[in-house]
Amino acid sequence: MTDRLDEPRQPGLRLRPHYDPETFGRLSERIARFLGTARFLVYMTGFVSVWVLWNIFAPASWRFDSYPFIFLTLMLSLQASYAAPLILLAQNRQDDRDRIQGEYDRQAAERNQADVDYLTREIAALRMALGEVATRDYIRSELQRLQEELQEQGQAAPGRGEPR
Repeated sequence: MTDRLDEPRQPGLRLRPHYDPETFGRLSERIARFLGTARFLVYMTGFVSVWVLWNIFAPASWRFDSYPFIFLTLMLSLQASYAAPLILLAQNRQDDRDRIQGEYDRQAAERNQADVDYLTREIAALRMALGEVATRDYIRSELQRLQEELQEQGQAAPGRGEPR
């Protein structure tokens, strides 16, 4: 064993077994996914049916669980006692994934909102700039007005030639 803090400890003898939580979590999700399928229900129904039929119709010496089916009840209770925590573990892992995905979605929505705000400001600036730009119709109307003024001035001042 080392007393230095910058070096990892050497694994020693442990009383508790070590397991990888990620691997165990993935396994529990696979089991929980299987427990939630119709296939599992069919398998469990078949297992219980065979168990009950065997212990009713088999010869007496071959029966291992008589009518109240105490051993079957124990087996189903054991299965349920393991299934419930595995399902809860799988749900917790899914909640963690959903929370992380929700955070990513929130950040993406904030970025999208910032982009929309920026584009809205740019469009408003372009509209304001276009309001100051002379359009083709405006220039035509000004040229026609100037031409009319020049024609009026040419008629008002006799002796001058036609404006070009």
